[in-house]
Formats: sequence, C-alpha cells, structure tokens
Amino acid sequence: MNATANAMRGYLRSDGRKGIRNVVAVGYLVECAHHVAREIAVPFREDDVHVIGFPGCYPNAYAERMMERLCTHPNVGAVLLISLGCESFNKYALERVVRASGRPVKTIVIQAAGGTRKSVAEGRAFIAEQRELLDAAPTVPMEVSELVIGTVCGGSDGTSGITGNPAAGRAFDLFVEEGAACIFEETGELIGCEHIMADRAATPALGAELEASVAKAARYYATLGYGSFAAGNADGGLTTIEEKSMGAYAKSGTSAISGLIKPGDVPPRGGLYLLDVVPDGEVRFGFPNINDNAEIAELIGPPLTVVRQPAFEMGQVATELLLRVIESKRPVTQFETKVLQPELFIRESVLQRSSS
Repeated sequence: MNATANAMRGYLRSDGRKGIRNVVAVGYLVECAHHVAREIAVPFREDDVHVIGFPGCYPNAYAERMMERLCTHPNVGAVLLISLGCESFNKYALERVVRASGRPVKTIVIQAAGGTRKSVAEGRAFIAEQRELLDAAPTVPMEVSELVIGTVCGGSDGTSGITGNPAAGRAFDLFVEEGAACIFEETGELIGCEHIMADRAATPALGAELEASVAKAARYYATLGYGSFAAGNADGGLTTIEEKSMGAYAKSGTSAISGLIKPGDVPPRGGLYLLDVVPDGEVRFGFPNINDNAEIAELIGPPLTVVRQPAFEMGQVATELLLRVIESKRPVTQFETKVLQPELFIRESVLQRSSS
C-alpha cells in the first residue's frame, strides 16, 4: 500500500485536510427549495455536482452544524446554497462559514431572484463557472493516513456476512494499518454484537460506551415496536436481527476500536471508529431506519408533542374487516365502524398549565 500512497494525489484545503474529489455541493435549506436545487444540478449529474440539504423550516442547531460540516467537507470545492427566502435556516451564517474555509460560495434566494426559472438559470451559471475552475485546480501528494473512509448500509441478504461485508472489513484492516481513519455505523444493526465490540475497544471505558450505544438503538426499536429488519432481508435468507447484525458487524474488520463519534464529528486521528447515529434522549418520531434521515428530524428542539396512532391494531382490524367481506362473497351494503384510541404524548413544544 505504500506505493499506492505515494501515487495518490488530493485537493489541499485551507484547514490542512485533503479531498480526493472536488465536488460542487448544491445545498437546499428548506424542502420548498429542494426542487430548484435538483433542477440546477440535473445537467451536471456526471460532473461531480451533489445535492444535499435540510428539509425543515424551523430553527435547528443540529441541522445548521451538519450543513456546515458537509459544506466544508474535504471533498467539497465550491458550494451553492438554495433558499426559498422565508425559512428560518440561518443561510448567511452558513455562507460565512463556507467562505471563511476558502471555498467559493453563492446563495440564491428564490423569492428574491424572481422565481424558479430564474433561480435555476442563475444556479446553473454558477456551477458551470465553478466546475471549470475546479477541474483546473492543482493537486498535491496525499498519504493513505490522510483518508477518512466510511461504510454504509448495502442491503443485507444471507450471503452478505460471508462475502462482501468481510471483504469490506479486511479493507478496513489494511487502511487502519496505514493510519487512515475508518468509520462503521448502523448501531441499530449491531444489536447482539455489542459485547464482541466492547472486547475490541481500546479502553474499558470505551467498551462501556459502545455497549450503551447499541443498547440505546435496541431501546429505540423496542419503543417503536419494530426494528431494522425488512422483508427483503428475509427474502434474501436472513432470519433474525442478530443474524443480520453479525453480517453488518463483519464490515468493521478486526482492528481495535479507537473511539465513538457522532454525526458531524471529525475523527481526531487514524483508527477505527463507530458512528453513533441514534439520537440521545427519548424517541420522538417513528422512523423505521435510524441511520437514514432521522439524525436531523429526531433532534428537533424543542421536542414536539405528538399523537401516536395504534398502527399495528389498525392494520390488524383492517385486515380482519377485509377478510370478512371477502369470505361473505356478497356486495357490501353496510359499513362497519371500528374506533381505535390513539395516545397523546405531551412534550416541551406544548406549554404545561400551572397547577397553581
């Protein structure tokens, strides 16, 4: 791998980190601007232009931090921010952070630009200009130890744990040996493997943190009533979440685990890290897969008061009613009504009335 390290080149950023790509990031700052951001990027789909963003229109410190980290990622060379104009996201604060990092940045406010078509045209012109500059940007030598590499969900079946996942784990071992930082995640799909991971921790204290992170994911799923096990997993030959977890665990390789990090954290040094994607605190929303989009949505502040529908009972009753109609083999002339009681979960978004 030393020969490969000597041959690698990257793009040097102002903070000393190096990227292996020179991407233009198009970031929408509210869901209402998502369409415009996507349309801007369409002609450049083969030209390293990536659409990222945050859908909410309320203030969210976590989302702002994540967008700052994404827009100043070593693989990003320029940034285009798309705002509708009436959302609460602090677009100009984000713009200042990106500009301070030495990257070209432009903010388009759709309402001020004159609508969708004008915003799309303005955005495409900016990307074309930046793409030409980025394609001509010089590169510098780069070592393997300067890489940060992550694994993500790949759609598990009965062969994943004995083919692709161990291969990814072996690659991790090689990279860690060379000083790179490697990150594995999906604590919700490591349930049952927490004690094995703890044995690989660099310190006993870290081992306890690893076990707690997986216990948190298990508690999350138990509260929701379902886990990260899809029909496609069963069709592919898996039978339990523990069996799926063993396959997912294989992606981590065999190196000692150096640390536990959160979304947006930068590994402090080379080594193997577990990314804890499950939000801390009580479960607030019912996303079935914690490592998809819940990292932002779950951390809304203040926690929202919600009504939890009895989803399982609703499906059961609907199925029973349908089967009854089918078995009767007669036209439906009367409709039967079933009333199921939801639960109200009062949280900080609703002011509590004083008892005095």
